[in-house]
Amino acid sequence: MNILVTGCCGFIGTNFVKLVLKKKPDWNVANIDALTYAGNIENLKELEGNKRYAFFKGDVANEMDICGAGDLLTGKLDAIVHFAAESHVDNSIKNPGVFIRTNVEGTLKLLKYAKEKNVRFLQVSTDEVYGALGATGSFTEDTPLAPNSPYSASKAGADFLVRAWHETYKLDTIITRCSNNYGPYQFPEKLIPLAVTNLMQGKKIPVYGKGLNIRDWLHVEDHCRGILLALEKGEAGRVYNIGGNNEWKNIDIARELVKIMGLGEERIEFVTDRLGHDFRYAIDATRIRKELSWEPKYTFSTGLPETVKWYKENETWWKPLKDRLQTK
Repeated sequence: MNILVTGCCGFIGTNFVKLVLKKKPDWNVANIDALTYAGNIENLKELEGNKRYAFFKGDVANEMDICGAGDLLTGKLDAIVHFAAESHVDNSIKNPGVFIRTNVEGTLKLLKYAKEKNVRFLQVSTDEVYGALGATGSFTEDTPLAPNSPYSASKAGADFLVRAWHETYKLDTIITRCSNNYGPYQFPEKLIPLAVTNLMQGKKIPVYGKGLNIRDWLHVEDHCRGILLALEKGEAGRVYNIGGNNEWKNIDIARELVKIMGLGEERIEFVTDRLGHDFRYAIDATRIRKELSWEPKYTFSTGLPETVKWYKENETWWKPLKDRLQTK
């Protein structure tokens, strides 16, 4: 297969491309990435010279850039996998327009290209489009969308466009919605890498409010395996939730991280809560388990210490990014 993948220099896209090139020796990948502050070309430096991988620096909201990236593939394009997105909720609250341009307009331009090429389009979305849960229950694929932040609203808008292109134009589309990811190459503004790198720098872990917000955590490799299965075997027009069945309060994650690093809870500090902070997310991944035989391999007992170890061993990767973030 020849696939065009957007946002490969970001956290999940990086892990996906590496998985594809490892598991699918006859697949070729073209990567289009704008290299915003959260995109790091160094993530895929090892692929330089790989004949099955090509990189195009470009903007998914620019039709000429999309065509330029597609032209890097030799032979017919078979599918588009769309990761590229502005994704940090705090940034969306400060500057929502950027999120609309990339996440909505960018998806629109890619859908038009997919229709022109008549290829499968896989939209990588988020459980945040469903809104928030109370103390019980889980999101299913039939849960109505009720986004609460500019970020999740932009992703919901993109999802609706994908649905419309399937219903109106009969485009072969798939949407995946995941719970919170963690693992290697995650940009150090997110909770787990921020916590680990802060502790390494002698700083404290900032925890919003009282730290009682709950998230379902999924290792990025498990997520990428689910996306690959959906791409290969998913039913056109289908939505697949991908979750880790691994719910944790934010404060308990902070406590676990200081414990793994041999430190005390005095290294945790509570900060002013985020505006519109959703209380709880939880994914029901029954559909992808039953229909595509997907199962997560990681639990926090293995995945979290392994992730901490990766950040300890890769300070030269995250420190320049964090320095850039602090001067942004």
